[in-house]
Amino acid sequence: MNVVTTIPTDITPDGTDYDTVRHVIEMLTEDYRDQPSLETIARRLRQSPTQLQKVFTRWAGLSPKAFLQAVTLDHAKRLLRQEEMPLLETSIEVGLSGPGRLHDLFVTHEAMSPGEWRARGAGLTIRYGFHPSPFGTALVMVTDRGLAGLAFADAGEERASFKDMARRWPNAVYFEDSAATARYAARIFNPERWCADEPLNIVLIGSDFQIRVWQALLNIPLGKATTYSKIAGEIGQPTASRAVGAAVGRNPISFVVPCHRALGKGGELTGYHWGLTRKRAILGWEAGKA
Repeated sequence: MNVVTTIPTDITPDGTDYDTVRHVIEMLTEDYRDQPSLETIARRLRQSPTQLQKVFTRWAGLSPKAFLQAVTLDHAKRLLRQEEMPLLETSIEVGLSGPGRLHDLFVTHEAMSPGEWRARGAGLTIRYGFHPSPFGTALVMVTDRGLAGLAFADAGEERASFKDMARRWPNAVYFEDSAATARYAARIFNPERWCADEPLNIVLIGSDFQIRVWQALLNIPLGKATTYSKIAGEIGQPTASRAVGAAVGRNPISFVVPCHRALGKGGELTGYHWGLTRKRAILGWEAGKA
């Protein structure tokens, strides 16, 4: 049975917070092409913009504007990839003024342009190289914008590690270029070169949710650890521990984005894409440097 919910034109502010959030979600989901502003939504619900922002953000874990951007982005992805609609037509269809606005939206959420996202790396050049590290051979992958990938391999498994990483961006062009990646490897594993006034540029390529999880990982101090459930709470998704775990497992920049510092419920060591032995080694190495 299909249930159709009609949003009333006038809604009193006397309902519960849940009702408010539900109506906002319905409005943004159905009227995303109009790109309604916070003030427009608040006026329709007869609430102040400030109060509406606080209630929605507390319940949903993101602002109404961020939720609208996520809805718009999902529709844009479908039109670009599944229907192969050109950028201009896609921009107009999802209620944006032009490709520039669409580009900005993708850069904010994906750290890449919509064309790059749709093409799954086509037009993107990734240089890679294998380098020694304290934790076995490190596969370092870079673009002209910075570090995009860091993986590990045991002896004899270097090519398997590369294939595993290359599947993330199957249409990119890859060049083995150890000279280009050596300077990254030299900085990554040398704590003496970890300094705030010389930041390491990294390129996070993932969904909005994944990037929020990876950013939360970057906030875990050296020598410390946290749990998936705590990360879920920090990003405003307290019931999404499993989804957080999946995003941690998809982290493309191991060690630098410290997914090894994420533990299971109760603090137990859980799966690590590059092996639990390596995870223990990294945690022990960091404890000695903290």
